[in-house]
Amino acid sequence: MKKSNLAIPATLLAIVCVQGGASIAKQLFPAIGAIGTVTLRIVLSAILLTLINRPKFLQFTSQKWKYCAMYGIGLAAMNLIFYMAIQRIPLGLAVTVEFAGPLFLALALSRKLLDVVWALLACVGILLIVPWKSDHIDLVGLGLAFLAGIFWALYIVMGGKVSKIMDGKDAVTTGMLFASLVIIPFTIWDGAVFNLTPTIFMKGLGVAILSSALPFSLEMMALKKLPAKTFSILMSLEPAFAALSGLVFLAEELTFLQWISIACVIAASIGTTIFSRISHE
Repeated sequence: MKKSNLAIPATLLAIVCVQGGASIAKQLFPAIGAIGTVTLRIVLSAILLTLINRPKFLQFTSQKWKYCAMYGIGLAAMNLIFYMAIQRIPLGLAVTVEFAGPLFLALALSRKLLDVVWALLACVGILLIVPWKSDHIDLVGLGLAFLAGIFWALYIVMGGKVSKIMDGKDAVTTGMLFASLVIIPFTIWDGAVFNLTPTIFMKGLGVAILSSALPFSLEMMALKKLPAKTFSILMSLEPAFAALSGLVFLAEELTFLQWISIACVIAASIGTTIFSRISHE
């Protein structure tokens, strides 16, 4: 029971880490770009996790390798596309649009009317945060954020599957290694990462720890204890933390209506979490 109760705090801590790391990452964009930054994040995370966890690869079955590969592909695509999105649009806006992926997943997995109500409330929040009347909407950035959300949903599904057949630490480590293999060709093509300096490297290491190594491990633990539906809606707190992080660290301001939209998403998250807990007691 205690381990189960830790799943929600672990997810919330993962959110704080990810958004703090994203704020640091965005500061690296002028020097090495989105691709270079996400490469530092993924590759350094893979190295750190391998040194710490030391997975027993020889004992992996073909099913474990397959699931880890799909999990890693989802990780690489989700992070690469998301970083390309926040290079164009504010962090809070990108995370809220990205949440469309987990939201649709939650709707697909819902079996109760109340679950649908909370998911629709979160959907209203997502629609409100998009600056529809603005003449400066970056449609490419919004599209990238939405596409990242699709891979976020894949990450949730595959994370849940892989956590059921193997140790979470081994799964995260192996997934990050596969993600590194996926991202490296893009890195070589882009070339910006070769402008690396000691200062940029240290910031990249911080991004790796905050944005990948620590939160993905926490999320894997949570996914093992929480249903994918509950985890998906709980992650709707991401936009609020992203908006606050963007405001504090990047001076990215949102309109009053966009803050209202974030409140809708938070309300959906809290409602789903509370009523899900009640239904299981």
